[in-house]
Amino acid sequence: MQTRILPIDENSLKLSEKIILNGGTVAFPTETVYGLGANAFDGLAVKNVFKIKGRPNDNPLIVHVHKDYDILNLVSYVPEYAKSLAKAFLPGPLTMVYKSKGVVSSAVSCGLDTIAVRIPSHDGAQKFLKYLNLPIAAPSANISKHVSPVTAEHVYSDLDGKVEVILDGGKCSGGIESTVLDCTGEIPVVLRSGLITRDMIAKVVGDCGEYVLKEGEKARSPGMKYKHYSPNCKTMLFSYAECEKAVERYYKYNAEGMNTYILCDGQTANSINVDKVLNLGNSDYEIASNLYYMLREGERKAQMIIAVAPQKQDGVMAGVMNRLIKACKD
Repeated sequence: MQTRILPIDENSLKLSEKIILNGGTVAFPTETVYGLGANAFDGLAVKNVFKIKGRPNDNPLIVHVHKDYDILNLVSYVPEYAKSLAKAFLPGPLTMVYKSKGVVSSAVSCGLDTIAVRIPSHDGAQKFLKYLNLPIAAPSANISKHVSPVTAEHVYSDLDGKVEVILDGGKCSGGIESTVLDCTGEIPVVLRSGLITRDMIAKVVGDCGEYVLKEGEKARSPGMKYKHYSPNCKTMLFSYAECEKAVERYYKYNAEGMNTYILCDGQTANSINVDKVLNLGNSDYEIASNLYYMLREGERKAQMIIAVAPQKQDGVMAGVMNRLIKACKD
């Protein structure tokens, strides 16, 4: 199969529709990361997404719809607090989990009685979803456990020969996956941290919980299990307080002939003053936006990435730390 990167226009959308309706997959941009999309009603197409990625079949997918799509076609009930959150944050990087009507393929939710629904804000994603007018099940468009893609070229490097079309929407602005929120209980509960923080949610609806996956329990959201987001090179993670130790390792490994880079925020980069640095930037949103891009740059340039955690770890940075820990996990 020849893989093509195409601009998002009438021709590529028409081709994408044909591919999706024939049971194929299309990679498309969102404001967070690129997704690998299939018709959520088509069980064989959804199972092929798992196959293409090498994704475990107990790791549920998110269904993407356009902003005018009636999600009551897919879900059995939308609580009042979820309506308030949708008004505040959608379209945007927030996925909400509801009780499912059971109309999409059971493979989407890996047999759970819930469905995760997202309305991306990326203009290209909206054009794609509106053109199809179908719920599109989509995980990130990369090989499972590898760094999530934030450019069309990242998708191509992972999935060349496995998908026919990659719709090019430029570099994703958000940079980490959406916040996933369980909306099946009395209050919303964060299943996966992202750009919409727990505090932001609580300010709108008054309260918000945070879930921790228990040993042996089935994952209720993507990103709750397994090693994720990992570059194809060696990695180490040091806390902000261990910065000096990280720099010592940097000089040691480079002296031994191992090409080593330090991944850190701008504040740390300025303080350590080393030559080979992957600078994530300064603000919370800049750091989130650059995380996967710099991990991909690091694997292209380095044999070893030494990551130094940022000093600030709440709010948006909780989502960044979630990814950074998983990326550097043994």
